[in-house]
Amino acid sequence: MTSAKFGVLVGGALAVVWAAFGFWVFVGVAAAMLVGYFVARLVSGDIDVARLTDALRGRRSSS
Repeated sequence: MTSAKFGVLVGGALAVVWAAFGFWVFVGVAAAMLVGYFVARLVSGDIDVARLTDALRGRRSSS
């Protein structure tokens, strides 16, 4: 599945949630999806935790 097709699928699911349950449920579902995305990236090793914490602290990387 391409990124575009996946984006359309996620957007459609969020639209259905918004239409069926309202705006605040939509915001909650979107936030949960965002957290799940970052957790999956951390578990798979795509995000370097040390570099992430340095960036959040405002430190610059030399590499």
